[in-house]
Parts: sequence; C-alpha cells; structure tokens
Amino acid sequence: MSHFETDAIRLNASKSNQREHSAPLYLTSSFTFDSAEEARAMFAEEIPGNIYSRYANPNSTELIEKVCAAEDTEDGIATASGMAAMFGSMAALLQQGDHILASRSLFGSTHQLLTRVFPKWGIRSTYGDISDYKNWDKLIQPNTKMLFIETPSNPGLEIIDLEWAGQFAAAHNLILVVDNCFATPYLQQPAKWGAHIVTHSATKFIDGQGRVLGGLILGKKELIQEVQFFSRHTGPSISPFNAWILAKSMETLAVRMDRHCANALAVAEYFQENTDLDFVKYPFLKSHPQHDLAKKQMKLGGGIITLTLKGGIARAQRFIDQLQMISVTANLGDSRSIITHPASTTHSKLSEEERAKVGISDGLIRLSVGLEHQEDIIKDVERALEKSR
Repeated sequence: MSHFETDAIRLNASKSNQREHSAPLYLTSSFTFDSAEEARAMFAEEIPGNIYSRYANPNSTELIEKVCAAEDTEDGIATASGMAAMFGSMAALLQQGDHILASRSLFGSTHQLLTRVFPKWGIRSTYGDISDYKNWDKLIQPNTKMLFIETPSNPGLEIIDLEWAGQFAAAHNLILVVDNCFATPYLQQPAKWGAHIVTHSATKFIDGQGRVLGGLILGKKELIQEVQFFSRHTGPSISPFNAWILAKSMETLAVRMDRHCANALAVAEYFQENTDLDFVKYPFLKSHPQHDLAKKQMKLGGGIITLTLKGGIARAQRFIDQLQMISVTANLGDSRSIITHPASTTHSKLSEEERAKVGISDGLIRLSVGLEHQEDIIKDVERALEKSR
C-alpha cells in the first residue's frame, strides 16, 4: 500500500482511448450498452459498468476510490452536498422505531435532522455528553441502532475518543457513524478505530477553495450497498463536474492541510494569552481539555480554531466588522481565512440553552485558518480586536 500522498495523486480513472494523463470530465447523463444482454446484466448487477450518472459516473468513481484509499474503507458513495451525506448515512440504515445515540456537540443542520426531521418518521435520538462516558450505557435503549459522532466537533472543537466509540458501538451492536469533516482523511481515519461509516462535507477542506458542493459516505461494503440503493432511488447524486473538481483537490489535500495546521497552531499560540479573549481553543494547544486525546488520534490539529471574545455578541459583531482581509462567510476549509459567528448564523436555530450545552457562547468566533501568510492572518485578527474594544 502506498502512502496517503501517492494514492491521492495516482489513483485515477481508467484511461480512455485518447490516452489522457488527467481524467476527463464525463458530462453525460447516461451510458450506452453494446447489446440488450449487456444492458440486462448491468441492471441486474451481474457485471460492472456505468448505466446512468444518478447511479455512478467515472468522475464520482475516481473520487470515491481516492477517498476510500485515504480513509481505509471498503466502499463509498459521493453525494451532492455534505448534508446529503449526513442524511443518507442515517436514512438508508434506519427505519421507523429506531433510536440514534449521538454526541451532543453537532453541526447545526445535523442537529435539525435529529430533532425535527427524523422524528416525523418515528426515528428518535438522545444526546450524550462526552465529559461523562461512563453514563452512556444508561442512554442505550432496546431500539438503539446507531451511534453518531463528529470529532472534532463543529464549532466547539470537542474531541471524542474514537477508540472508546468503536468499543462502545461493538459492545452494544451499534452502527458507528463518524463525521470526519474537520479532520479530513489526512489527519484522522475513524475506520481504523472501529467506525462502520465515515461521512464528509467535501465542500470544506477536501475541495479547499470554496468552489463546489459535495458529500461523501464511506465504510463497510454491506452498509454502503444499502446507502447506494437508497441514493439511487432518492437522487442526492453529485454532479460529474463537482466530482471531477474534488478528485483533483484530493491530490493536494496533504500539502494544504500541512499548511492549514501550521498556520492554525501559530495563530492559536499567538492569541492564547490575549486579554481581549476569554479563551482560545485548538486541539493541539496544551490548554485544550482533550489535548492528549487529540494527539493520540489526529496527525495534526486541523485548520479550525475558536476565539471567545470578552463582551459577548456585541463585541463579536464589532470585531467581525473591523476585519479587513479575513472573509465573513458560513463556509470553512477554504484557502482563504474565514470568520463565522455560530450563535447568530450556523447554530442560530438552536436555543440559547442548547448552544450553551455544546459550548457555543455569544462571544464565540469560529476561525477557519487559510493558507495566507500566518503573520497577515495574525495582524488582521489583532487589529480587529483592538478596534472593537
């Protein structure tokens, strides 16, 4: 088996008769058959082959092969967005009456799936606090089928022990689903710790330049077959163009993440004693509550830090309005540094009590650290802090 960087670059789609060095775009809705018998056999899944781009396309297949190699998973499917992957990873494997046990710290839209969408279909969920693993056994119900976690969490950067999660899921016969978006396959491989399904918003670091939407569901072959059936007939398909972009992006993921992580650590270290801030949180800072765990299961600390400003929402908004270089947008994982105020944007649909439970205060700022020179990122943040006093 080759190294991550080599597989990400060299696992490419089969060459056409044009002998191209780089995979071409396959902008076609369907594929032809050499005979009626070949068409029958492909639809019966007796022989492999492309049928229709809602099912599979050479571009999405190349992307899946690259990411499966990176995540050490058996199979996968690419979807139109990260939330399509979150939804598909659950909806395909659950049925009415099932119960999900989830870590409390989740992305806002994932929280909405668990609390507002799935209950309509008789699928309920319970949240567990990562500070109290010993009590999770008490949260298991007779109908609990899935354990869903994200680590590091969005935006609180809570780290969940993947070794514990794998053992806990095995002990209770649960499907373990891990949202690995913040870490990317380069920094962390949940399947090696026992995850059955790994999901990504490929829109974020995998794309890396804020260009296209995409999602990934990866994991055990028998589970992915269920997801593929569900997706074929519900249609959350990734476009060939977006898959082509993301497959290309995989080739530079390692070098980009090295820079994201180096910049993020430098910014976090610079501001950790700043008197305008209550707290700076980053997995590889020694002050992070789960620093040792992050070092155990992550290669580097990732590209996201959080800054908790003194002065609450009013100060946070003044700070954002004083930034000159850093972008203000809801995305993350871009080559450009990005600021987001979760309490008023990505997690605004959570109640104040719900936000408090997952560590999202009114003064918390999520900073997705980009690839600019770290001194310029620091200068922009420092200037905005000074002018927002």
